Amino acid sequence: PADLYLEGSDQHRGWFHSSLLSSCMLNGVPPYKALLTHGFVVDGEGKKMSKSRGNVVAPQKIWTALGAEILRLWVGATDYSGDLFISDEILKRVVESYRRIRNTLRFLLANTADFDVAKDAVPLAEMFELDRYAVAKANALLRSIAGDYDRYEFHLAVQRLQTYCSEELGGFYLDVLKDRLYTAARDSRARRSAQTALALIRDALLKLMAPILSFTAEEAWRILYPGDETLFVHVWSDSLPEIAQSDALLDKWQRILAIRAVVQKELETVRQQGSIGSSLEAEVTIAAPDEDYAALASLGDDLRFVMITSAARVERADMLAVAVNRSANSKCERCWHWRDDVGNDSRHPTLCGRCVANLFGAGEARSFA
Repeated sequence: PADLYLEGSDQHRGWFHSSLLSSCMLNGVPPYKALLTHGFVVDGEGKKMSKSRGNVVAPQKIWTALGAEILRLWVGATDYSGDLFISDEILKRVVESYRRIRNTLRFLLANTADFDVAKDAVPLAEMFELDRYAVAKANALLRSIAGDYDRYEFHLAVQRLQTYCSEELGGFYLDVLKDRLYTAARDSRARRSAQTALALIRDALLKLMAPILSFTAEEAWRILYPGDETLFVHVWSDSLPEIAQSDALLDKWQRILAIRAVVQKELETVRQQGSIGSSLEAEVTIAAPDEDYAALASLGDDLRFVMITSAARVERADMLAVAVNRSANSKCERCWHWRDDVGNDSRHPTLCGRCVANLFGAGEARSFA
């Protein structure tokens, strides 16, 4: 029997049915191992396309105007179990989704451009905790999307990929990472740990998007590995290197992220009141119950990097509460943090202590984020 029969829903009473009856009668087994049916493409209002209505959206027109990737992404993102809606407005949303994925990929490529896995990679056990969390999160995504592909649920795979790029990476990890990537010493463990995680995530994303965004994945792969024939000769893998105690790590950082959302909301309130401009102008104090306190306190001074503020303190309390104050310190012109040690080194009057250490000394001390 065939591995898969694939046709529109009109074949339930046609080819699917007739071939099933014929095969069972002649061979005693179905003619296929799996059966997949899909709906029909309709316009944005759910109406059948016809030349008389003037509502036909030709695939050739889409890939000429927007590129084949947009058409492929629309197909992948649409739940084919019912009718497939398409219109200019829907395609605009697909373009925006593609742009977010592509921009994420550009960031990953740009920030691993000076990274050589063979020489610069940090062993998993020695990576910063935030980076180990990011790899564990990417591993969970890989497994989920591999399952979606196995079940032919391509729209769920695309949804996970979009959410991961926009929220997990763009809305959190990459945003927090910018300080380390841009201000830490080039070959420091802090920066190389971040790049190790980014390289793992980058290659995983390329393999995840390859079945749908084939041209984009191949374009990036050839930039990364110019001597390699093609991404599509590599064996699919649904896992990254395992992070020790990954479940506990994921649970801890989900707790931290939930608290961070509360902090961001309070920062936005204060920003709208005009008390601060960027979040780096602020110092936050977080009052938290026992388990939340333990998770936050474990990050030490690195907590401020996770919150993207110039200072972050945590106190024990019965309930979660956040207080935001404008920093009374001076702004470092290099890292933009407001610190009380800006100008302490007379040779560099506009720099804070950690920037002086990163540029001219042994580098700042940080271990978690």
